[in-house]
Amino acid sequence: MFHDLNVAEVRAETDEAVAISFELPEALAETFAYQPGQYLTLRAEVNGADMRRNYSIASLPGEPLTVGVKRVEDGVFSTFAQGLKPGDVVQVMPPEGRFICDGQERVVLIAAGSGITPMVSIAGDALARGADVTLIYGNRRSETIMFRETLEALKDRYLGQFTLIHVLSREPQDVALLSGRVDAEKVTRLVQAGAVDLAHADGVFLCGPGEMIDAVEGALTALGVDRDLIHHERFFMAGEAPRMPKSAEAEAAAAEGVEVEVVLDGARRVFTYGPEDETVIAAAERAGLELPYSCRGGMCCTCRCKVEEGSAEMAVNYSLEPWELEAGFTLACQSRPTSKKLRLDFDAA
Repeated sequence: MFHDLNVAEVRAETDEAVAISFELPEALAETFAYQPGQYLTLRAEVNGADMRRNYSIASLPGEPLTVGVKRVEDGVFSTFAQGLKPGDVVQVMPPEGRFICDGQERVVLIAAGSGITPMVSIAGDALARGADVTLIYGNRRSETIMFRETLEALKDRYLGQFTLIHVLSREPQDVALLSGRVDAEKVTRLVQAGAVDLAHADGVFLCGPGEMIDAVEGALTALGVDRDLIHHERFFMAGEAPRMPKSAEAEAAAAEGVEVEVVLDGARRVFTYGPEDETVIAAAERAGLELPYSCRGGMCCTCRCKVEEGSAEMAVNYSLEPWELEAGFTLACQSRPTSKKLRLDFDAA
């Protein structure tokens, strides 16, 4: 469910990124209570189209509800968001997401570009409760560092608790190790140099492009980090996320037409999935039914539902855990029916 929130402040972080803070009425304080690392889904009509995007919360403890938005090349919504001003009204969905730091006391954060956004909230909360935090943050140049003042203030406030390591790919640094990209080799060399203590970390969090996450996660496991301690949230650059082609079963089912029944907020609705539909979400929209979704990329889990009858395949999946797949959960924004009938329960826990 979306709520209308007033924009309280829009603060430039770099030439291509802003921090947007919202006014939160007391009546919605509980609804919008969040855990550090979660995101908000913003919705607006842009150029006549209903659009929504999810942006990570970047609030420090006790500060206004804030998200970070970096302009994406040819990004319609990010360009729109950059033009918001105090007093504007934006539809916002309550916090969601599983990229959560839940009580870990020795935390390592590794981010690139706008992947810093959830890390600000995670770092601020962890430091406030006494945890030790190390942050490796990769950027092109100094002027592209988002939330730089916030991070420096945290470093000054939490001396001895917070280790901040900036890695720049297009700007020379005094220490050669800090020049270049955040990748498997860079992380490995920082660990070998003693700049990062992985041996005692009880939580390692990665956020950035998928390619960076995959490479760094591989390096971490090679360095002996338990996979259960590694958490990631990825975003994709244009053309980076591959999608599995429709299987023969999915093509055949779509050609005949699939009866899709969904349970949402206790109500049942039925619509048809046909050859013109790429996913269940698309078929629902064609039928005039709005189902929950946010990213449409298989990353945010907003559209998570359970297959109660029939079967479906997913084009991509970057958020469901193995146990959820075994239990029959799917992502509606990626699901393609492979049976004559498909029943999905969005209310399933």
